Parts: sequence; structure tokens; C-alpha cells
Amino acid sequence: MKFEHIIKSADWKTEKHAPVIEAPGTVKAGEKFVVELSVGKEIPHPNTTEHHIRWIKLYFMPEGGKFPFEVANVEFTVHGESVDGPNKGPVYTEPHAKVAMKATASGMLVAASYCNIHGLWESAQEIKVEA
Repeated sequence: MKFEHIIKSADWKTEKHAPVIEAPGTVKAGEKFVVELSVGKEIPHPNTTEHHIRWIKLYFMPEGGKFPFEVANVEFTVHGESVDGPNKGPVYTEPHAKVAMKATASGMLVAASYCNIHGLWESAQEIKVEA
């Protein structure tokens, strides 16, 4: 089986599992910019011990490139777990992160997220780099 058969994509405005990429459409070559990643922006995703987003990864696929580059891997590792039982813990992480990066070529930002119940999801956003 290949990833293309198991990874799902959808419009994040109607699907709570699809990762959201918020980044400028155009950036200057070599200048820092921020990419905001989240899951559940429009429709909140549960964040419980039993049902949560485990991680979001950000990749950059340069135009004409042969393979993507992994830019960031953000793990969300606590979801209310406790020795007192599920959802009784004092802390929960939320599936939201900001990544600062630079690019010297145009390409595609691709985000992948993992829900412990509903699997892998992806989203993409084109980014143009100007000299």
C-alpha cells in the first residue's frame, strides 16, 4: 500500500482533521517568514486522551525538485492523561504551531497531520519566492 491510498485531504473549512497552513503567498528570497500550522481552525478537533492530533509535519517541495524537504515536525504529546484516568490530567497540548523559515526557490508547502483515530491528513499551499 502507498501513502497516496491512506492519506486524506479536504478543505479545512469543512473538515476538522485537515491541517491548516497559513503563510504568505509571496516572500523575498532568503528572508525569514512565518508559517502557522494548526488543525481544527474552523471546526474544532477534539483534544482528549481518546481522540487527539498527535503531530503536524511541514514539508517544502521546490518547483522542479526531485523530493521534498522536511521543514518541521511538531509533536503534541499530552492530552489530559493522568494516573487518575483519561482526561483528568492538568495539561493538554493544542495542535497549533508557528515555524519560521527562509526559502530561495518557489514551491509548495505541504503539511501532514495525524489523528490517533482518523489517520493521516494533508494540505498544501503554493509559495512564490521573488528575488
